[in-house]
Amino acid sequence: MCRVLQLPRSTYYYKAKHKPDDSDLVLKIKTIFKESRNNYGALKIKNELYTQFEIAVSKRKIRRIMKQECLISSYQVSKYKPHKETCNESKTANLLKRNFNTEEPKQAVVSNLTYVRVGSSWNYICVVINLFNREIIGYSAGTRKDALLVSKAFATIEGELSKIQIFHTDRGNEFKNKLIDDTLETFSIQRSLSMKGCPYDNAVATYKIIKTEFVKQYKFENIEQLKIELADYVNWFNNHRIHSALGYLTPKQYKNIHLKKLSRKVLPIQYNLSYVIDNYG
Repeated sequence: MCRVLQLPRSTYYYKAKHKPDDSDLVLKIKTIFKESRNNYGALKIKNELYTQFEIAVSKRKIRRIMKQECLISSYQVSKYKPHKETCNESKTANLLKRNFNTEEPKQAVVSNLTYVRVGSSWNYICVVINLFNREIIGYSAGTRKDALLVSKAFATIEGELSKIQIFHTDRGNEFKNKLIDDTLETFSIQRSLSMKGCPYDNAVATYKIIKTEFVKQYKFENIEQLKIELADYVNWFNNHRIHSALGYLTPKQYKNIHLKKLSRKVLPIQYNLSYVIDNYG
């Protein structure tokens, strides 16, 4: 082939042995990975490279660079296998039925609790997730895993609680309490429970995400530090962390786009009403 193209064989060997300089790409991948708090994998880094720098790179190459630079994501493959033969023994039905995509804000919210090592003891955090845009709308931290911790998370939710239609949780005892029942009854919120022994019914409550991205990343000396770091993580989660379920947008970006679309639908109606009033009284 070199004879046909009239090229010296040394040129071929030079091109074959010398690979292109990827130092700039490596730097960008390391920067994106660091900004994600060591959480993004190849797929999300691929999306960010194209979004921020208009660079199209294969996942295979990104994984190779991550392995080369020892960039290990916090995530691991889940080994849990739910018990498929169990049934929902409670009178409270599973209204959500794994329908984790809602069309309206606060149409359904989910909640979960997880334990955190603080000093030499265990503390707990509770989060409330808006399924519409995966935003953490309520959160709390405390020394006990009880209904009061859930109630404190509810207290941090901005806006009217009456707009929440469904409150979905697992079957933990912290959610089976008169304090929670009174709160839901006061604001006419429907209760929904996961099937017994099946964590997939409440998988969207970001239990693994929070454990991986937050709990395992820090060492907490006291409850005050935990509360401060949790508030910082919630701010990053809502305003900076991209979600594949949202088309690689942040919860805030997704909500803003929805509000713009809604305003475009409402404005023509308002204009038509004004026109009718002005011309026909």
